[in-house]
Parts: sequence; C-alpha cells; structure tokens
Amino acid sequence: MKNIRVLVVDDSAFMRKMISDMINQSDHMETVDTARNGLDALEKVKRFNPDVVTLDVEMPKMDGLSALKRLMKEYPVPVIMLSSLTGEGTDSTIQAIEYGAVDFITKPSGAISLNIEEVKDQLIHKITAAATANVKQESRHNSVQTHRHQELLYEHSIVSIGVSTGGPKALQTLMQQLPQDFSAPILIVQHMPPRFTQSLARRLDQISHIPVKEAENGEVLKKGNAYVAPGGLQFEVKPMARSLVANISEPTIQHGHIPSVNQLFQSLANIDHYNLINVVLTGMGTDGSIGAQTIERHSNSYFFIAESEDTAVIDGMPKSLKQTVQVNAVLPIDRIAQMLSKLVQ
Repeated sequence: MKNIRVLVVDDSAFMRKMISDMINQSDHMETVDTARNGLDALEKVKRFNPDVVTLDVEMPKMDGLSALKRLMKEYPVPVIMLSSLTGEGTDSTIQAIEYGAVDFITKPSGAISLNIEEVKDQLIHKITAAATANVKQESRHNSVQTHRHQELLYEHSIVSIGVSTGGPKALQTLMQQLPQDFSAPILIVQHMPPRFTQSLARRLDQISHIPVKEAENGEVLKKGNAYVAPGGLQFEVKPMARSLVANISEPTIQHGHIPSVNQLFQSLANIDHYNLINVVLTGMGTDGSIGAQTIERHSNSYFFIAESEDTAVIDGMPKSLKQTVQVNAVLPIDRIAQMLSKLVQ
C-alpha cells in the first residue's frame, strides 16, 4: 500500500505536532506538511496535492468552514474535520460535512488537548477510509438500477435509513426533497457520537418540509415525522396497542456501532402489517446488512434501496447490502426521495 499523504491544518502548534506524530507513526501514511490557518492550507494543498487534509474548525484569518468551501470548489480533496464538543462546535461540524468534508474527529478535551492520543486509532482509521472517498459525486442516469419489482402488501409503511460517513450531506439532499404530506414515519440511524446527532436533527428540521427530531424513549412514531437515533444509544421500534413507539436504550454490547443500523432493522423485522422500506446510504463497513437479512427472512412486505456508488462518499455500506440481500433499487442520492414518495403512497 502506498503512503497516504496528509496535510495537517490547525492553529495550535501543539496540535499540529501531535496529529503529525500520530500520522507518521502509522506504516501507511505520512504528514506531507502542516498549515496554521485556512489561507495557509489553500496554498499548501495547491503545492503538495495531499491525499487527505485534516482541518481544524476554529482558526484565525480563515476558519475551517471558509477554507473547506474554497477547497471543495478549487481543489476537491478528502477532508476530515477536527471538532470540539461544544454546541457551536457540533453545529459547525454538521455544516462542514454538508459543505463536503468526509468525516470528523472530536477533540477529547478542547482546542489544545493533552489526551489527543485517545483518538489516534480513530484518526488513522478515518484517514485510511477518506483516502478512498468519492469527493466528486456525480448523479448519472446509468446509476439507476431496479433489480426486481416488490409488491408491498399493506396500507401503512415505515421508512428506515442507515448511513455513516458522509451522511449529513446525503440526508440533507434526501430530506429536502420529501413532500410535506409524506405519509410514513422515517427512522434514521446515523453513526455519530452524542451531541452531534442532536445538531444533525436540528439542522435537518430546518431544511426539511417535515418535522425532524432526535428520538426519545417511549414516544409514538407519527407518519410524516422523522426521528434521528441519539448518539451513544440504540434505537429500536416496538409495537404498542395500535401504535409504534421508539425504544431508546443503553447498548448491551460494547463492540460495533452505537447506534446500530442492524439493531434498528432487526427490531423492524418483528413489526407486522407494515411495509418495511429500508434505505442504506453512504458509509464505511457493513452495518445494516445483517439486519436486512433478518427483514428478508421474517417480513413478507419489504423493499431495499441502496445508494449508488456514483454519489456515495464511501460505498462500503451500500455495497455490503447489495452483496447480502436482493436489493430492489440502486439510486443516486437525488433520486431516492422520489422513490420513497412513490412507495408510501
């Protein structure tokens, strides 16, 4: 494997050194240079043509968001944001992914962190994935594939969406296109830590025609509303009387994703008399595939949609779904809302 060349951008000399050292200690990546602000970063991206950029959100002269917008327009390159856990920091991070950042790393304890080593493994893993990211997504007609017609049997439907790397941007595209009279509840699992999912739900609510909120334990899931799984907790659905309710719980297994697409899908497989319409969007790994197999075995009215590799930032999760179950449609992100509206009508 060739070395992944990384440009590290942070206004703190301490952070630049810490991040650079972690990168250089890896066998398959190296720090090609560092930059102290957004203006410096633009010049060095042009000079060094790195494979990946790590970019601090908060910097003088030109902040991370401004630099990111320029980079995506002038020199598209996979970017990983470094974010604080403050409310402002989480909101800025969601905005950064909408602008085109591939992923983010949280600073464990503020702008200058003495325990940055805690995120070393996560940083290396995300840089490795970002190096293969599709940052020039293009929706092409030939990326639309319908594999087989699936008859949906029931009057009511549930839409579930699983997504990871690059998710906020994909979700924004999809949610903006759904009509105000959308007649099914939408359940969203986005791989994110606590606090960030709250910012994500708030942002999606601002740009959508339907209400979007972070799911709460025990609440009734209403048609025409979207519910985002809280970070650090698991999201399941349970029938109660004639309603469906959210079951939000502490994870019982500490490995795997929290929240987990598999766990949501597996809970839906136990719901009778609903059409289960399941969507897997951009993301690393295979989350959702095992749950999809459970739905395929136990439900008699379901439909699977995978995002096309042409628009997915990372094609891991959609590809895994296609390899695991019989997917009904493969669509670019800007065609999925139209399909969902058609299916739930």
